[in-house]
Amino acid sequence: MARTFKEIEVEGKLAYVLFDTGSTRSYVRKELASDVKRKIVPFNVGLGGRTYRIDEACLLNCAIEGLPFDAEAHPVDDLGFDERGRRIDAVIGALTMEKWVLIPNPKTGEIDLTALRRREFTEF
Repeated sequence: MARTFKEIEVEGKLAYVLFDTGSTRSYVRKELASDVKRKIVPFNVGLGGRTYRIDEACLLNCAIEGLPFDAEAHPVDDLGFDERGRRIDAVIGALTMEKWVLIPNPKTGEIDLTALRRREFTEF
């Protein structure tokens, strides 16, 4: 099985991103976080071998293969590195993937972007 990493655009910059179905929330390195932030009810989370106290969220404008989407993410200092030593800039969690119907294929490491391409979503 492959972990799903992609280079995507985050706030107009190229970023190396992990699409992580095991993470409920999304996270971004502070250098890529937008200025649109709000305070939230604090919580602790382990990321990249460290524990963070999370107390804010930001709204990110992103694009994958030229297809725009937004994500609420929590800014952190660092997210660690992948198996090859490449710095992870952001983690896109399950809530964002569900919102935009971004479906990772763990066998290939690819993401099904069909719904994002059509821009058609079903809300129940």
